[in-house]
Amino acid sequence: MRNLFFIIISLIFLSCNTDVLPKPKGYLGLTYPQKEYKILTLKRPYTFDVLKRTTIIDDTNNWLKIKYPNLKASLDITYRPIENNLIELLTEAEKLVFKHAVKAEQITPKDFVNPKKRVFGSLYEITGNAASNLQFHVTDSTSNFIKGSLYFYAKPNYDSILPAVAYIREDVLKLIETLEWK
Repeated sequence: MRNLFFIIISLIFLSCNTDVLPKPKGYLGLTYPQKEYKILTLKRPYTFDVLKRTTIIDDTNNWLKIKYPNLKASLDITYRPIENNLIELLTEAEKLVFKHAVKAEQITPKDFVNPKKRVFGSLYEITGNAASNLQFHVTDSTSNFIKGSLYFYAKPNYDSILPAVAYIREDVLKLIETLEWK
């Protein structure tokens, strides 16, 4: 009995040697590969730079799907020729953006104007659990109109996909900055 008492007391003293500290907050450490771009080689009425690590799906009517397989996302590009319907195309593009207002916390527009290349457009960043977190449209205002939307193949959870949205946002900006009409 005396030995048992001695063992219990020893265990109590030995187990209390170090202070208990709370664990530090963990941060998600996401790293993405270095970006390398290439010129879109498909025959289209437009050209722009795309990330080399993406998969380009050729679609009818000069449409494209730029897939990000590792991020489970795609950037859907639609092309429409302007046939005295620029206002209709702009209205349709903005309607698609503001359909996400129900789930969006904020919609932030950014305008682009490059008169030298005749590239005019807007990028909309949609924060919140919306189906598409980036949408844009670009036109030369006379002949060509492009609209793009970013989609993830998962249920929208903005906090989780935010780093991927920021990563792809750089590619969308590069696309708009390097866009040239043929």
